[in-house]
Amino acid sequence: MRVTLPSGTPAELAVPEGADPAGVPSGGLVLLPDIMGLRPLFDGHAQRLADALGWTVCVPEPWPGREDLPLAARLDSVGSLDDAAVIADAAAAADRTGAASVAVLGFCMGGMYALKAAASGRFDKAVSFYGMIRVPENWESPTQAQPLDLLAGAHCPVLAIIGGADPWTPVDDVAALKATGAEVVVYSDAEHGFVHDPERPAHRADDASDAWRRVLGFLGV
Repeated sequence: MRVTLPSGTPAELAVPEGADPAGVPSGGLVLLPDIMGLRPLFDGHAQRLADALGWTVCVPEPWPGREDLPLAARLDSVGSLDDAAVIADAAAAADRTGAASVAVLGFCMGGMYALKAAASGRFDKAVSFYGMIRVPENWESPTQAQPLDLLAGAHCPVLAIIGGADPWTPVDDVAALKATGAEVVVYSDAEHGFVHDPERPAHRADDASDAWRRVLGFLGV
C-alpha cells in the first residue's frame, strides 16, 4: 500500500501475507528502486521480498515531486539528487517498517545509494545490485558523495551483485569495493540490470535466480 514519509515522499509498504498488522515485524527491509523509481515492478518486488523474508518492506520514491521525468532527463539529473535527502528518506522508510533490525537493498542507482546507506549507521546489512561504486563523472556534484569514500569508514556488512560485462561497474571499481571488505559476487557475462526486470534484454534468468538465492542467504533466510 502507498504511504507517505515525514518528508512528503511517497513510498510503498508491503507486509508478509497473513501477517498481523498490529504485530512487530521480525525484520525490515528498505528497497531502493532503480533510476525509474517507484512503479508496479517495485511494488511486486516489495511484496515478494516481504513474503520470502517474513519482513516488512518499504520502498521510497527517489524522485519525489519529479515522478514524471523521462529517462533521458533522469540520466542527466542524478547530480541534482541530494544524498542527505535520499538517505534521510531511506532512514524514514526504515522507521516506517517498525522493525528493530532493518537492511537496505537497491538496484542500479538505488544500488549506489544502498552502498552509501551502508555507511549511515542506520542499517544492519546492505545489498547492492549493480550499483555504481564510483559516481559517474556526469553525475558528480556537491550533493553526491563517493560510495567508496563513505565505505572507507565504518559500515555494515555489504553484499554487491555485479555483472562482469557492466560498463557502470568497471573492474578497477569492483576491486576497490572488494578492498573495503564488501562481499562481491561477479557474474562474468552479465550486463547491467540482469536481475530485477525480466523485460530487459539483459535479463539472465539463471544468474538472477542464483543472485536472489545468495541475497536471501546473506539477509538470513
